[in-house]
Amino acid sequence: MTLGLYFARRFLAMVGLVVGVVAGLMMLIEMVELIRSHSGTAMTALQAAELAALKTPRNIYAMLPLLVLLGTVALFLALARSSELVVTRAAGRSALRAAMAPAAAAFVLGAVVVAVLNPVVAVTSRLYESGLAAATTGPEQVLQLSDEALWLRQASDDGQVLIRAGRATRDGSELHAVTFFSFDAAGEPRARIEAARASLVQDRWVLTDAKQWRLSDPNPERTAVLLPRAELATDLTPDKIRDSFEAAEAIPVWQLPDFIRSLERAGLSSLDHRVWLQVELAQPLMFAGMVLLG
Repeated sequence: MTLGLYFARRFLAMVGLVVGVVAGLMMLIEMVELIRSHSGTAMTALQAAELAALKTPRNIYAMLPLLVLLGTVALFLALARSSELVVTRAAGRSALRAAMAPAAAAFVLGAVVVAVLNPVVAVTSRLYESGLAAATTGPEQVLQLSDEALWLRQASDDGQVLIRAGRATRDGSELHAVTFFSFDAAGEPRARIEAARASLVQDRWVLTDAKQWRLSDPNPERTAVLLPRAELATDLTPDKIRDSFEAAEAIPVWQLPDFIRSLERAGLSSLDHRVWLQVELAQPLMFAGMVLLG
């Protein structure tokens, strides 16, 4: 038991050393690359250092299985050089049995990484994207997802609503040149609403300078209604809107199950997010496997 704890402690220390060295190198490289690629902007060296510090956790997180493998190799090389592994083998403990304690420590480390580091990486990734945009294009820049429009979809009580916007604010709380297409449960179009602006306020869209057409009427234009101000219920939030534009890696693992259900209710594919969730849940086994492989 004592020997197992000793090996586990040495393993965690070696992995921490490898992660620290690689993180320092990656942060320095990222900082230099930011300064080089944005030399024509107002980005300062201090801003580049802050952005590099925010991006480094995401890069390290993606490399953790490899770093665990390198830490394991470094550990057993150090044990062999100091003859500790030889003494352990001479005492009757096999090399595979000696690796069980580091493997168990790696499993626990993987669980801690998924539970604690994953949400931290998601937050730092968002801060990095926001900070990079503010340092290079200014905070007033809007998010443009395609050459033509930005598209969203939300669930309604008896169908779905498809949203098309020319542009949106960076936090996703305000859409401009927006059109709402309402469909019933059978997928038949019911109504169309165009508005100059749509602001997300709690659980509803507040529309300004809107015009509504009832598509079930024989002549929708004749019965169209002008609405200086209108409201539409929604289950969207700024976080959900931002997340729908981001990769699954940018969403904290604790929020993924609810977000997957929201995507499925809205009729969107959640395959990438479900696969990423399973990959994250398998991280402890991945870390333990890296130890045995090392």
